[in-house]
Amino acid sequence: MDYSGPDLLSELESTIVEKQAELVAWFAEKRASLTMPVYGSVDIRDANFKVAVVDANQYPAGFNNVDCEGIGSRMKTALGDVDHVHIYPEAHTRNEAYQANLERLNSILTKEGYTVTVGIDIDPAASIILLNNDLTDGPLKGITIPVVPPMKMGWYRRRKSQHFRAVQPLIDEVAAILDIDPWLLGTHWFVSEDKCLDKDTCRILLAAEVDECLKYLQSKYDQYGIQGTPALFVKNDAGTYGMGILEITSGAQLLELSNRKMRKLTYGKGGVEAEDFLLQEGVPTALSSQGMILEPVGYCADGRACCWFYRANAKKGEMTNLNSPSSVFLQPEEIEDDAIASRRDHWHMLVAEIAMLGMALEAQ
Repeated sequence: MDYSGPDLLSELESTIVEKQAELVAWFAEKRASLTMPVYGSVDIRDANFKVAVVDANQYPAGFNNVDCEGIGSRMKTALGDVDHVHIYPEAHTRNEAYQANLERLNSILTKEGYTVTVGIDIDPAASIILLNNDLTDGPLKGITIPVVPPMKMGWYRRRKSQHFRAVQPLIDEVAAILDIDPWLLGTHWFVSEDKCLDKDTCRILLAAEVDECLKYLQSKYDQYGIQGTPALFVKNDAGTYGMGILEITSGAQLLELSNRKMRKLTYGKGGVEAEDFLLQEGVPTALSSQGMILEPVGYCADGRACCWFYRANAKKGEMTNLNSPSSVFLQPEEIEDDAIASRRDHWHMLVAEIAMLGMALEAQ
Protein backbone atom coordinates (compact mmCIF):
# COMPACT_ATOMS: atom_id res chain seq x y z
CA MET A 1 0.00 0.00 0.00
CA ASP A 2 1.44 3.36 -1.03
CA TYR A 3 0.69 6.37 1.16
CA SER A 4 0.86 9.83 -0.32
CA GLY A 5 -0.39 13.27 0.52
CA PRO A 6 0.76 16.85 0.96
CA ASP A 7 4.17 17.37 2.54
CA LEU A 8 2.67 19.45 5.34
CA LEU A 9 5.76 19.26 7.54
CA SER A 10 7.93 20.87 4.87
CA GLU A 11 5.27 23.49 4.18
CA LEU A 12 5.09 24.31 7.90
CA GLU A 13 8.84 24.28 8.53
CA SER A 14 9.03 28.08 8.29
CA THR A 15 6.33 28.27 10.98
CA ILE A 16 8.26 26.17 13.48
CA VAL A 17 11.36 28.31 12.83
CA GLU A 18 9.41 31.55 13.29
CA LYS A 19 7.90 30.27 16.54
CA GLN A 20 11.21 28.98 17.93
CA ALA A 21 11.56 31.61 20.67
CA GLU A 22 7.99 31.02 21.83
CA LEU A 23 8.53 27.26 21.86
CA VAL A 24 11.80 27.60 23.83
CA ALA A 25 10.00 29.72 26.44
CA TRP A 26 7.12 27.22 26.62
CA PHE A 27 9.49 24.29 27.18
CA ALA A 28 11.44 26.22 29.83
CA GLU A 29 8.27 26.99 31.77
CA LYS A 30 7.11 23.36 31.66
CA ARG A 31 10.52 21.95 32.65
CA ALA A 32 10.81 24.34 35.59
CA SER A 33 7.81 22.69 37.27
CA LEU A 34 8.84 19.07 36.63
CA THR A 35 11.63 16.60 37.39
CA MET A 36 12.83 15.68 33.93
CA PRO A 37 13.64 12.05 33.09
CA VAL A 38 17.33 11.19 33.56
CA TYR A 39 17.08 9.43 30.22
CA GLY A 40 14.62 7.93 27.76
CA SER A 41 14.16 7.16 24.10
CA VAL A 42 11.44 7.68 21.52
CA ASP A 43 10.45 5.92 18.31
CA ILE A 44 9.16 8.43 15.77
CA ARG A 45 7.18 8.03 12.57
CA ASP A 46 7.34 10.77 9.94
CA ALA A 47 4.71 10.56 7.19
CA ASN A 48 5.39 13.99 5.63
CA PHE A 49 1.79 14.91 6.44
CA LYS A 50 2.30 14.29 10.18
CA VAL A 51 4.97 13.34 12.72
CA ALA A 52 4.41 11.38 15.92
CA VAL A 53 6.14 9.60 18.76
CA VAL A 54 4.67 6.09 18.61
CA ASP A 55 6.57 4.68 21.58
CA ALA A 56 8.30 6.34 24.55
CA ASN A 57 10.78 4.19 26.46
CA GLN A 58 11.74 5.00 30.03
CA TYR A 59 14.65 2.51 30.23
CA PRO A 60 16.40 2.71 26.83
CA ALA A 61 18.45 -0.34 25.89
CA GLY A 62 20.09 0.69 22.65
CA PHE A 63 22.99 2.90 23.74
CA ASN A 64 25.23 0.72 21.57
CA ASN A 65 23.51 2.37 18.58
CA VAL A 66 24.20 5.88 19.86
CA ASP A 67 27.29 7.76 18.70
CA CYS A 68 27.22 11.41 19.70
CA GLU A 69 28.55 13.93 22.18
CA GLY A 70 26.43 15.73 24.73
CA ILE A 71 24.24 13.00 26.20
CA GLY A 72 26.70 12.34 29.04
CA SER A 73 26.70 15.93 30.27
CA ARG A 74 22.89 16.00 30.14
CA MET A 75 22.73 12.78 32.15
CA LYS A 76 25.16 14.28 34.66
CA THR A 77 22.84 17.26 35.16
CA ALA A 78 19.92 14.92 35.78
CA LEU A 79 21.82 12.58 38.12
CA GLY A 80 22.86 15.42 40.39
CA ASP A 81 25.73 15.57 42.90
CA VAL A 82 26.77 11.91 43.15
CA ASP A 83 30.06 10.14 42.49
CA HIS A 84 29.23 6.43 42.14
CA VAL A 85 26.51 5.24 39.76
CA HIS A 86 25.39 1.61 39.84
CA ILE A 87 23.68 0.49 36.62
CA TYR A 88 21.01 -2.11 37.40
CA PRO A 89 20.56 -4.15 34.20
CA GLU A 90 18.12 -6.61 32.72
CA ALA A 91 18.84 -10.21 33.73
CA HIS A 92 19.42 -11.41 30.14
CA THR A 93 22.93 -9.97 29.89
CA ARG A 94 24.06 -12.81 27.59
CA ASN A 95 22.27 -11.01 24.79
CA GLU A 96 25.22 -9.53 22.87
CA ALA A 97 23.41 -6.37 21.75
CA TYR A 98 22.18 -5.68 25.25
CA GLN A 99 25.64 -6.29 26.68
CA ALA A 100 27.01 -3.76 24.17
CA ASN A 101 24.34 -1.32 25.37
CA LEU A 102 25.56 -1.67 28.96
CA GLU A 103 29.19 -1.22 27.94
CA ARG A 104 28.36 1.94 26.02
CA LEU A 105 26.26 3.35 28.89
CA ASN A 106 29.11 2.55 31.29
CA SER A 107 31.54 4.35 28.98
CA ILE A 108 29.34 7.45 28.74
CA LEU A 109 29.11 7.77 32.51
CA THR A 110 32.78 6.97 33.12
CA LYS A 111 33.78 9.80 30.76
CA GLU A 112 31.74 12.15 32.98
CA GLY A 113 33.94 11.22 35.95
CA TYR A 114 31.67 8.76 37.74
CA THR A 115 32.69 5.53 39.35
CA VAL A 116 30.44 3.04 37.59
CA THR A 117 29.46 -0.49 38.55
CA VAL A 118 27.02 -2.78 36.75
CA GLY A 119 25.03 -5.80 37.86
CA ILE A 120 21.98 -7.15 39.63
CA ASP A 121 24.07 -7.33 42.82
CA ILE A 122 24.09 -3.71 43.93
CA ASP A 123 27.44 -2.28 45.00
CA PRO A 124 26.97 -0.98 48.59
CA ALA A 125 29.32 1.93 47.85
CA ALA A 126 27.01 3.32 45.14
CA SER A 127 25.34 6.68 45.77
CA ILE A 128 22.59 6.22 43.16
CA ILE A 129 21.08 3.36 41.13
CA LEU A 130 20.47 3.95 37.43
CA LEU A 131 17.82 1.49 36.27
CA ASN A 132 18.35 -0.12 32.88
CA ASN A 133 15.74 -2.74 33.66
CA ASP A 134 12.07 -2.20 32.78
CA LEU A 135 10.86 -3.94 35.99
CA THR A 136 8.29 -6.13 34.27
CA ASP A 137 8.65 -8.52 37.22
CA GLY A 138 8.09 -5.82 39.85
CA PRO A 139 10.06 -3.19 41.80
CA LEU A 140 13.40 -3.78 43.50
CA LYS A 141 13.12 -4.60 47.19
CA GLY A 142 15.02 -3.28 50.18
CA ILE A 143 16.65 -0.35 48.38
CA THR A 144 17.87 2.46 50.64
CA ILE A 145 19.60 4.73 48.10
CA PRO A 146 18.02 6.85 45.35
CA VAL A 147 16.81 5.06 42.22
CA VAL A 148 16.37 6.72 38.81
CA PRO A 149 14.26 6.57 36.76
CA PRO A 150 11.63 6.02 39.48
CA MET A 151 10.66 2.39 39.94
CA LYS A 152 6.97 3.24 39.61
CA MET A 153 7.68 3.81 35.89
CA GLY A 154 8.39 0.08 35.45
CA TRP A 155 6.14 -2.04 33.26
CA TYR A 156 4.75 -3.87 36.30
CA ARG A 157 2.78 -0.65 36.82
CA ARG A 158 3.20 1.73 33.89
CA ARG A 159 0.97 1.60 30.80
CA LYS A 160 1.68 2.94 27.32
CA SER A 161 -1.72 4.61 27.35
CA GLN A 162 -0.75 6.59 30.47
CA HIS A 163 1.99 8.23 28.45
CA PHE A 164 -0.24 9.18 25.55
CA ARG A 165 -2.89 10.45 27.95
CA ALA A 166 -0.29 12.63 29.70
CA VAL A 167 1.23 13.93 26.48
CA GLN A 168 -1.96 14.92 24.63
CA PRO A 169 -2.57 18.23 26.49
CA LEU A 170 1.06 19.17 25.76
CA ILE A 171 0.57 18.40 22.06
CA ASP A 172 -2.56 20.55 22.10
CA GLU A 173 -0.64 23.49 23.59
CA VAL A 174 2.20 23.24 21.08
CA ALA A 175 -0.27 22.92 18.22
CA ALA A 176 -1.96 26.10 19.43
CA ILE A 177 1.40 27.93 19.41
CA LEU A 178 2.02 26.74 15.85
CA ASP A 179 -1.64 27.23 14.86
CA ILE A 180 -1.91 23.71 13.44
CA ASP A 181 -4.13 20.66 13.90
CA PRO A 182 -2.93 18.63 16.96
CA TRP A 183 -3.46 15.46 14.89
CA LEU A 184 -0.35 16.42 12.92
CA LEU A 185 1.80 15.91 16.05
CA GLY A 186 0.45 12.72 17.60
CA THR A 187 -1.50 9.50 17.20
CA HIS A 188 -5.16 8.72 17.74
CA TRP A 189 -5.66 5.79 20.16
CA PHE A 190 -7.90 3.99 22.62
CA VAL A 191 -7.52 1.09 25.08
CA SER A 192 -9.12 -2.34 25.35
CA GLU A 193 -9.02 -3.62 28.94
CA ASP A 194 -9.56 -6.77 31.00
CA LYS A 195 -8.71 -9.49 28.48
CA CYS A 196 -11.42 -8.25 26.15
CA LEU A 197 -9.83 -10.06 23.19
CA ASP A 198 -10.47 -13.39 24.93
CA LYS A 199 -14.23 -12.84 25.05
CA ASP A 200 -16.36 -13.20 21.91
CA THR A 201 -19.04 -10.72 22.99
CA CYS A 202 -16.43 -8.16 24.04
CA ARG A 203 -14.48 -8.62 20.83
CA ILE A 204 -17.59 -7.82 18.79
CA LEU A 205 -17.96 -4.51 20.65
CA LEU A 206 -14.25 -3.83 20.27
CA ALA A 207 -14.46 -4.46 16.52
CA ALA A 208 -17.15 -1.78 16.32
CA GLU A 209 -14.85 0.63 18.20
CA VAL A 210 -12.06 -0.18 15.77
CA ASP A 211 -14.28 0.64 12.81
CA GLU A 212 -15.36 3.91 14.44
CA CYS A 213 -11.72 4.87 15.04
CA LEU A 214 -10.75 3.99 11.46
CA LYS A 215 -13.71 6.05 10.22
CA TYR A 216 -12.32 9.05 12.10
CA LEU A 217 -8.85 8.48 10.64
CA GLN A 218 -10.34 8.21 7.16
CA SER A 219 -11.99 11.60 7.70
CA LYS A 220 -8.56 13.03 8.50
CA TYR A 221 -7.10 11.41 5.38
CA ASP A 222 -9.92 12.94 3.34
CA GLN A 223 -9.44 16.34 5.01
CA TYR A 224 -5.77 16.48 4.03
CA GLY A 225 -5.98 14.66 0.70
CA ILE A 226 -4.03 11.61 1.88
CA GLN A 227 -4.10 8.48 -0.25
CA GLY A 228 -3.94 5.09 1.48
CA THR A 229 -5.85 2.98 3.98
CA PRO A 230 -5.73 3.99 7.66
CA ALA A 231 -4.55 1.26 10.01
CA LEU A 232 -4.35 0.57 13.73
CA PHE A 233 -1.65 -1.24 15.64
CA VAL A 234 -2.74 -3.45 18.53
CA LYS A 235 -0.05 -3.48 21.25
CA ASN A 236 0.33 -4.81 24.75
CA ASP A 237 -0.43 -1.73 26.88
CA ALA A 238 2.19 -2.90 29.41
CA GLY A 239 5.19 -2.91 27.04
CA THR A 240 6.16 -5.44 24.43
CA TYR A 241 9.84 -5.39 23.43
CA GLY A 242 8.36 -5.14 19.94
CA MET A 243 6.65 -8.50 20.41
CA GLY A 244 3.01 -9.25 19.77
CA ILE A 245 2.16 -6.24 17.63
CA LEU A 246 -0.73 -6.67 15.20
CA GLU A 247 -1.67 -4.34 12.32
CA ILE A 248 -5.36 -4.17 11.40
CA THR A 249 -7.39 -2.17 8.88
CA SER A 250 -10.89 -3.27 9.93
CA GLY A 251 -12.79 -4.47 12.96
CA ALA A 252 -13.54 -7.71 11.14
CA GLN A 253 -9.86 -8.66 11.36
CA LEU A 254 -10.16 -8.80 15.15
CA LEU A 255 -13.08 -11.19 14.86
CA GLU A 256 -11.12 -13.44 12.49
CA LEU A 257 -7.92 -13.74 14.56
CA SER A 258 -6.44 -17.23 14.42
CA ASN A 259 -5.35 -18.94 17.62
CA ARG A 260 -1.71 -18.56 16.54
CA LYS A 261 -2.02 -14.79 16.08
CA MET A 262 -3.92 -14.49 19.33
CA ARG A 263 -1.17 -16.31 21.23
CA LYS A 264 1.47 -14.09 19.61
CA LEU A 265 -0.48 -10.98 20.50
CA THR A 266 -1.08 -11.90 24.13
CA TYR A 267 2.47 -13.13 24.81
CA GLY A 268 4.49 -10.67 26.85
CA LYS A 269 8.01 -10.40 28.18
CA GLY A 270 8.86 -13.16 30.62
CA GLY A 271 5.80 -15.13 29.58
CA VAL A 272 3.43 -12.65 31.27
CA GLU A 273 0.17 -12.71 29.35
CA ALA A 274 -1.10 -9.37 28.07
CA GLU A 275 -4.50 -8.31 29.40
CA ASP A 276 -4.91 -4.70 28.21
CA PHE A 277 -4.23 -3.52 24.68
CA LEU A 278 -3.44 -0.15 23.19
CA LEU A 279 -5.05 0.33 19.78
CA GLN A 280 -2.97 3.06 18.20
CA GLU A 281 -3.15 4.84 14.88
CA GLY A 282 -0.55 3.56 12.48
CA VAL A 283 1.61 6.32 11.03
CA PRO A 284 3.28 5.46 7.71
CA THR A 285 6.89 6.50 7.22
CA ALA A 286 7.87 8.64 4.27
CA LEU A 287 11.58 8.52 5.10
CA SER A 288 13.96 6.20 3.27
CA SER A 289 17.63 5.79 2.51
CA GLN A 290 19.70 3.22 0.62
CA GLY A 291 16.53 1.43 -0.43
CA MET A 292 15.33 1.03 3.17
CA ILE A 293 12.39 2.46 5.08
CA LEU A 294 13.55 4.63 8.01
CA GLU A 295 12.25 5.33 11.51
CA PRO A 296 14.02 7.98 13.61
CA VAL A 297 14.95 6.97 17.16
CA GLY A 298 15.85 9.75 19.57
CA TYR A 299 17.86 9.25 22.77
CA CYS A 300 17.19 11.86 25.40
CA ALA A 301 18.69 12.92 28.73
CA ASP A 302 17.41 15.47 31.24
CA GLY A 303 14.40 15.90 28.94
CA ARG A 304 16.44 16.95 25.87
CA ALA A 305 16.86 15.06 22.62
CA CYS A 306 20.63 14.51 22.42
CA CYS A 307 21.38 11.67 20.00
CA TRP A 308 19.75 10.07 17.00
CA PHE A 309 19.95 6.93 14.96
CA TYR A 310 17.63 5.42 12.37
CA ARG A 311 15.99 2.01 12.46
CA ALA A 312 16.10 0.90 8.81
CA ASN A 313 14.53 -2.11 7.15
CA ALA A 314 14.60 -3.18 3.50
CA LYS A 315 12.01 -5.94 4.04
CA LYS A 316 9.25 -3.82 5.56
CA GLY A 317 6.68 -1.44 4.09
CA GLU A 318 5.68 2.11 4.92
CA MET A 319 3.11 1.21 7.58
CA THR A 320 4.60 -1.92 9.14
CA ASN A 321 6.48 -2.29 12.41
CA LEU A 322 10.21 -2.03 11.59
CA ASN A 323 11.38 -3.61 14.84
CA SER A 324 12.39 -7.06 13.55
CA PRO A 325 15.60 -9.10 13.07
CA SER A 326 15.93 -7.68 9.54
CA SER A 327 16.40 -4.15 10.90
CA VAL A 328 19.73 -2.35 10.77
CA PHE A 329 20.72 0.89 12.46
CA LEU A 330 22.11 3.91 10.62
CA GLN A 331 23.83 6.96 12.06
CA PRO A 332 22.71 10.42 10.89
CA GLU A 333 25.95 10.92 8.95
CA GLU A 334 25.20 7.78 6.93
CA ILE A 335 22.09 9.41 5.48
CA GLU A 336 22.94 11.92 2.79
CA ASP A 337 19.71 13.84 2.81
CA ASP A 338 19.63 17.44 4.04
CA ALA A 339 15.83 17.36 4.19
CA ILE A 340 15.90 14.51 6.74
CA ALA A 341 18.50 16.41 8.80
CA SER A 342 16.31 19.52 8.80
CA ARG A 343 13.27 17.48 9.74
CA ARG A 344 15.23 15.95 12.63
CA ASP A 345 16.35 19.34 13.95
CA HIS A 346 12.82 20.71 13.93
CA TRP A 347 9.84 18.32 13.94
CA HIS A 348 11.53 15.19 15.29
CA MET A 349 13.22 17.07 18.11
CA LEU A 350 9.96 18.85 18.92
CA VAL A 351 7.87 15.71 19.39
CA ALA A 352 10.72 13.92 21.20
CA GLU A 353 11.02 16.66 23.81
CA ILE A 354 7.23 16.90 24.20
CA ALA A 355 7.33 13.15 24.93
CA MET A 356 9.94 13.70 27.65
CA LEU A 357 7.66 16.26 29.28
CA GLY A 358 4.88 13.70 29.10
CA MET A 359 7.14 11.13 30.75
CA ALA A 360 7.91 13.60 33.53
CA LEU A 361 4.18 14.13 34.07
CA GLU A 362 3.67 10.37 34.27
CA ALA A 363 6.34 10.06 36.96
CA GLN A 364 4.88 12.99 38.88
